[in-house]
Amino acid sequence: MSVNVLNFDLRHPAEFPTSGAEIYAAALDMCAWADEAGFQRVGVPEHHQNDDGYISCPLMFAAAVGGRTRRLKVRTGIVIAPLYEPLRLAEEVAVADLCLGGRLELGMGLGVLRADYEVFGVDFSRRGKILDELIPFLRKAWTGEAFEYRGTSVRVLPRPVQSPMRIYLGGMSQAATDRAARLADGFHTLMPQTWERYRDSCRRFGKPDPGPHTARGPMFLWVTKEDKARTLAWLQPHIQQQVASYDEQNRKAGGGLVNPWELKPGRPPPYRIVNPEEAIELGQSLGPTGELIFQPLLSGIAPRLAWPMLKLLEAEVLPHLPAAR
Repeated sequence: MSVNVLNFDLRHPAEFPTSGAEIYAAALDMCAWADEAGFQRVGVPEHHQNDDGYISCPLMFAAAVGGRTRRLKVRTGIVIAPLYEPLRLAEEVAVADLCLGGRLELGMGLGVLRADYEVFGVDFSRRGKILDELIPFLRKAWTGEAFEYRGTSVRVLPRPVQSPMRIYLGGMSQAATDRAARLADGFHTLMPQTWERYRDSCRRFGKPDPGPHTARGPMFLWVTKEDKARTLAWLQPHIQQQVASYDEQNRKAGGGLVNPWELKPGRPPPYRIVNPEEAIELGQSLGPTGELIFQPLLSGIAPRLAWPMLKLLEAEVLPHLPAAR
């Protein structure tokens, strides 16, 4: 068995011809396809002020996915929670979970860019404290009971399907893993070293050990029966745009961030082009809970080029990797 995941950040950089409307329509079509093909999850992040059209409203997209699917879970990775008005965030999460029939996996965090906070008028220096206060606020709001808020009595209705609504946090710092251990129901990260830090935080705060990090394939996996060198040649501009965008984010954040898309010695390559037999071997090597991650629209890849890859995956790989429900 394998856990099969689609990730979308819905970029549509101006240097590529695919429009934002085409990317969003294709992503929703692909979610409907993935739901029928036995995928377990779609992941969607959040950023702001990005020239390449990086998605800014993951909860809206999650709700849209709910209208096209029956089983597929949607993980937000991550909602930059301090940028939201708290009552509005509680309402939007509830509606997204209702649209999904209880399939929302709510990942939240702080983000890294001061500019995002400035444009929303939120104090970047208080972001940790804001999140500390926001988590218990959300838990109270989702009870559906009346409570005092800014001098008046309020209720969040409708309530989410999930009761309780689970909260996962993300981040890379010690403060982030400590906050998750103290206040949240779990932690989301693609980085094994950060997961180990979270395990340590759980132990220190008296929480159960969540166990080893989930085995995962590369962040970008492309399955083809064509010549790999030729395939890489046309994929490379999209991959390079992704690498450059994270470098730019790191520069804006003042450095010190890990660019998960860089090729570095000792680190598994973040992207791989494989034939169907190699994809099957990879999926089987990850074990029963291992995750295969696909980003078919990475940085503006045209849907007409992505669909043949997904159809090949469906025909020649997925039958050999029966997915767990």
